[in-house]
Amino acid sequence: MKVTAIRAQKNKTDRFSIFVDDKYSFSFSESELIESKIYSGQEITKSLVTGFQKSSKLDKFYNQVLRLISNRPRSKKEIIDYLTRKQLDQVQIEIVVDKLDKHNLIDDQDFARRWIENRLLLKSASKRRLSQELRQKGIDIDIIDTALDQTVINDKKQLIELVEQKMSQPKFKNDKLKLMQFLARRGFNYGDIKEVLEQFN
Repeated sequence: MKVTAIRAQKNKTDRFSIFVDDKYSFSFSESELIESKIYSGQEITKSLVTGFQKSSKLDKFYNQVLRLISNRPRSKKEIIDYLTRKQLDQVQIEIVVDKLDKHNLIDDQDFARRWIENRLLLKSASKRRLSQELRQKGIDIDIIDTALDQTVINDKKQLIELVEQKMSQPKFKNDKLKLMQFLARRGFNYGDIKEVLEQFN
């Protein structure tokens, strides 16, 4: 068996089709092609072709994950869940995740820090609420605690700003119980909620 051609794909210019004995066999991204050291005219065994075909499948999913995390950072759990939905088995998932980790593309500490910063820019949230959200993303509690400690979050100030905002809305201004329930869902504790609301009576 011989590699007879390596051609850039028309619709996906970042991928290359590899032909063995003049027939399409598998495809690689540019980085995987370089790493494989495969070349046109190379004599190749059937077992090696089979191995390359398996690598090709993982390479495609690896690049799908790259596109996924280019939209926004993802936690390790989110990536594993994504690959699981794509029906990769545990060994395949570990290979893809290890490659991402090798290239420093998975960093739950950085993810936690960015998540907290972005959430606080968008709307007020308590430390408890942020911690709950990050736990749902599969972030280790020690990483969460460190990220929260490194971010200046004043729960009382966040609460006051949120109450001021919501009190301008009739459904909350005229129904304190509904406002208290809303604030509790945001993770603020009852004592702080009661104390702040008393300031607005």
